[in-house]
Amino acid sequence: MNLQKELILPCEAKLQNRIAKSAMSENMSPKHHSPTKSLIHAYKRWADGGSGLILTGNIMIDQKAIAEPGNILVEDKSHFEMLQKWADVVKDTDSHLWAQINHPGRQAIGIINKEVVAPSAIRTNVKGMSGLFKQPKALTESEISDIVERFGNTAAILKEAGFTGVQIHGAHGYLVSQFLSPLVNQRKDQWGGSLENRARFVIEVYRNIRKKVGKDFPIGIKINSADFQRGGFTEEESMKVVQLLDAEGIDLIEISGGTYERPTMTGASQKKSTKEREAYFLDYVKKVRKLLKTPLMLTGGFRTVATMERAIAEGEVDVVGIARPFTLYPNLPNQIFQGKITYLDTPPPKTGIKLLDKSGFVDIKWHEIQIHRLGEGKNPNPKLAAYSVIGHNLMTTIKKLVFSLPILKQSNK
Repeated sequence: MNLQKELILPCEAKLQNRIAKSAMSENMSPKHHSPTKSLIHAYKRWADGGSGLILTGNIMIDQKAIAEPGNILVEDKSHFEMLQKWADVVKDTDSHLWAQINHPGRQAIGIINKEVVAPSAIRTNVKGMSGLFKQPKALTESEISDIVERFGNTAAILKEAGFTGVQIHGAHGYLVSQFLSPLVNQRKDQWGGSLENRARFVIEVYRNIRKKVGKDFPIGIKINSADFQRGGFTEEESMKVVQLLDAEGIDLIEISGGTYERPTMTGASQKKSTKEREAYFLDYVKKVRKLLKTPLMLTGGFRTVATMERAIAEGEVDVVGIARPFTLYPNLPNQIFQGKITYLDTPPPKTGIKLLDKSGFVDIKWHEIQIHRLGEGKNPNPKLAAYSVIGHNLMTTIKKLVFSLPILKQSNK
């Protein structure tokens, strides 16, 4: 089976197979943004499932920039023992556990952040939810340098804790993605304007991490094939950026697409023909594959084992990324390798409210609840009603928001 073949990365680390559990937002952290026993338990379920690679959800690098109230934060060793326990879930397995590290930039929820920053002072505009986001302040050059350092420092701490790699979140409209987008990055200095300047931030982030973790530690990136916004980051620009990263020696490039403003990564706005073809960004991958030596991972839409097998066999991708199905099939790789499953049945939850369903919000939160069930030692519930997501999310979000308010953050120090 092609999916069971090993993959040697440029840094010479070895993935035991070609299936990766891609990053999903868990939102399971309490008020101090530390890992929890339930979070670790969920990852233990996945670690026992046989994946070659497991990627965590968003880990924040700066307490002043938290994307969501339940995010993990690693900017020092405050919760180092829990980080070690989290990393230990793969200790007796052949799986890798990579930490996805991120700065949200202007996509940080306004109420829990005293100040929001971005390459330029351009606000996030999500239809129906714009009130969640503040007007950002344009970063100064010294602040940009500080963030670059933070990426490297967080990666070094996670390496010391036992994680076997890190992934830079450079997609979905977060800060790295914002720097790349001419729509959001309208700077006139060395960090804006030409594509070379807009790509400078991600290159400097990669170099800083590499300097701090060494040449043998895997570093990957998740990057958009395009933003799918008029005037935004284009497919042609994306191809040039991944070539720059390829030349730098990055170990794995994961392809995705979209932003909060255009959430194509959720599949909610994908055409029916694209969904039926399964891999949402496969056309892009076929083009970029010819330009790179770096292994490629594609996430978004894979649902049949036959399509996954074909993508590997034909050399279109090196790693198949799967996200939401892992919330319903935590033992997914083992089931595939044992021939017990050939199709991933993941019917999208629907409320019947067109705007809500199209936004992808309910879908994301429905799968988030399934992760919480895994963390509580329960089995997934594929029959969970979509409407129950709204009530559950409202209660948990209010609780987390209260403890995440800047004034309470200060009182807890």
